[in-house]
This record gives sequence, structure tokens and C-alpha cells, in this order.
Amino acid sequence: MRTRVVVTGIGVVTSVGAGREQFWESLLAGRCGVSLVESFDTAAFGVHRGAEVKNFDAGAYLRRIDASRIGRASQFAAAAARMALADAGVEPDSLDPLRAGVSMGTTSGEPLEVERFNDAYVSKELDGVGPEFMGRYPCHLISANVAEELGFAGVNVMIPTACAAGNYAVAHAFDVLRAGRADLMLAGGSDAFSRITYTGFARLGAVAPEICQPFDRNRKGMIPGEGAGVLVLEPLKRAAARGARIYAEVAGYGLSCDAHHMTAAHPEGDGAARAMTRALEESGMRPEDVSYVSAHGTGTPTNDRLETIAVKRLFREHAYRVPVSSVKSMLGHTMGAASAIEAAVCALAVHTDRIPPTINLEEPDPECDLDYVPNRAREHTVNVAMNNAYAFGGNNASLVLKKCEV
Repeated sequence: MRTRVVVTGIGVVTSVGAGREQFWESLLAGRCGVSLVESFDTAAFGVHRGAEVKNFDAGAYLRRIDASRIGRASQFAAAAARMALADAGVEPDSLDPLRAGVSMGTTSGEPLEVERFNDAYVSKELDGVGPEFMGRYPCHLISANVAEELGFAGVNVMIPTACAAGNYAVAHAFDVLRAGRADLMLAGGSDAFSRITYTGFARLGAVAPEICQPFDRNRKGMIPGEGAGVLVLEPLKRAAARGARIYAEVAGYGLSCDAHHMTAAHPEGDGAARAMTRALEESGMRPEDVSYVSAHGTGTPTNDRLETIAVKRLFREHAYRVPVSSVKSMLGHTMGAASAIEAAVCALAVHTDRIPPTINLEEPDPECDLDYVPNRAREHTVNVAMNNAYAFGGNNASLVLKKCEV
């Protein structure tokens, strides 16, 4: 009999709030974290808005690591991990460190460190760049820094599958626990706002000038964001024995690759549909069992249309009955953190039977004709939630969470 795995803790750092309570309250209220970019000058761009985390003090969360010696993405990740463990009622020192692990995802790692290096190069001040660069930049340091902060000496992995990385990280942690290689896993994703990311998406013409409007006829693109999401995962037997609050059970996941194009999704949503199909097959469920779909929902014209096509391919008639929403309309696109944060959304939707809205949806696109929960949160029984994430490189990952029946 396979080990059942449950979510018992949630930690988030986002543009609409940090910590489970503030985060969930903000989403249900439809609050938007998008504003003018403050972390760098956007005068050279035609767009100027982003979803930055304001007034973040890593020192308020970190106990072992000096926040000044690690990058911003690592700071987010370590803070979210601390919050997740506190939410789960778990003291790190109470765990066998060899049986406690970390599985994280990212898109860019620590891009701010590359920017500092580049600025030094341009200004001919490279002599001022010391060996600390190599101790702050590589993306694997995010998961390593989380482990160091908490004293977790077990499984440690960093998965850089771009904007689907959070779901990949949760899937890996799920497998580790089912294989009996850990007693508890922290799983999630983290990415920091950066000029590199902003420049790339702006040059692609993918950044909206004002707001993110997933599935709206007049949508003009995504809004870059930043943040982190971390879940505490542990075997059901262990969680029940300690009387833990259980948000949801991880039922299964599905992974696929479009094998089509580096940045363009498959024109018929083939890879996305395969990931969803595999997730349901592993979970032992049918499409009609799904109560809510957390969409990748970036607000770009192509993504929203193709995701709608993929959902229809799999769900058929049920596609018009299942609520679908995109919290990127409020949080912006937090890159490698996105699907980790959205996994937290799914766990909370399952736990509370409430679905956050897709804000800024005023004029539905005829090609996007599903129930996208426009503008207001909804009370709805969520027995099964599906979390979808699609990324450059054709990486697709779907995760299924359900109510836990003990």
C-alpha cells in the first residue's frame, strides 16, 4: 500500500501579503499587488509595472543565516519555509535532520547577483567582485540555504524547470515521501524580481502595460512578479499521529513536454492536456471528479486560449461546469514560485471550500468561454483541485490535491 502524503503547513511571500492568513484574505478579497516598479529604473522600457514584494525584512524570519549573505530569492524561500513549519506546528529541532528534506523550484535562481556582476563589468569595476559571488549566485543555493537555515540534512534538490518548477518540486517531494526516504519535506518555489526577467518578457512584447487580465478579450500580457511558496508535506500516518491540521492530500501529478518550441506552446495544447491526463490517471480520478482548476492563466493572448483548449480536450462537457481561476491576475507571474504558490491556493481551496477570483475579467474572450470565477471569490465545495503550470521549454506539470479522508 502506497504512503499517503498530506499538506500540513503553508508559507508564502507575495506582493499581496506574507503568511497564510494575510495571503488568503487578500486573494479572496481580490486585492492586486501590481504597482509601478520601484527596484530599478524602467525608463528604457515601454512598460513600467510589476508585482514586487514591498517592505520585506528577511531578518524577521531568519534565525541561523545572516540574511545579508544570501540572495533575495533565498531570503524569500527561507522565510516561506519558516512560516510553513510554524503553520504546521513543527519545530525544526524536533525532527531527525537526516530525515527532513527540501525540494525547491526556480526560473532564474539569484538573478540580482548576475546583475550586480554585470553592472561591475560595465563600470569596469570587476576587481571589486570577490569570491562571495560564487557563494550567492548558483540556483542550487536556494534549496541549500533553506536547508542550512533549518538544519535539514536530508534530501535536497533544486529543479529549474522555469514557470512550472514549483509543481515539479512538489511532485519530487511527494515521490520522496512515498518512497520512505524522508519523514517530512519542504516543497515549493522562489524567484526574485529582476531586470533580466523583466527585459526578456518586455522584449517579447509579453508584459501588459497596466493590469493582468487573464481570459479577457482585451488582455495584453502578463505582469512580472516575485515571491515564494513553500508547503510542508508529510505522510498521513505521521500527521494524524501528531494531531496536525491537514489542508489537503496530494493525490498525484502529471508531467509532460511539448517537444515543440522553446517559448511557444503546442498549438493544440497537446502537452498541457497530457500533463492533466497523467495527473488524473495517477490520482485514480476522472475529469468529472475535479471541483476546481487553478489555471496557469498568465494573461497573454496565446497562453489563455491554448490552456482553454487543453482543458476542453480533457474535461469535455465538464469543462463548462468546473470553476477555473487565475491568481496571477492579482499576484503577477512569480515565475518559478508561481505554481508553488498556486499549490498553496489549491490546498486552501480544498480546506476552506472557497475559490479566489480572476480579477480584471470584464469582457470575456469568445475563445475563452469557461467559468473563470470573474472578479469575486466564490463559495464552492472543492473536493478535488487541479493545479496547472506551463513553462518555456515546453515543460508542463499538473498537480492534484483532494480532501483527506482518514
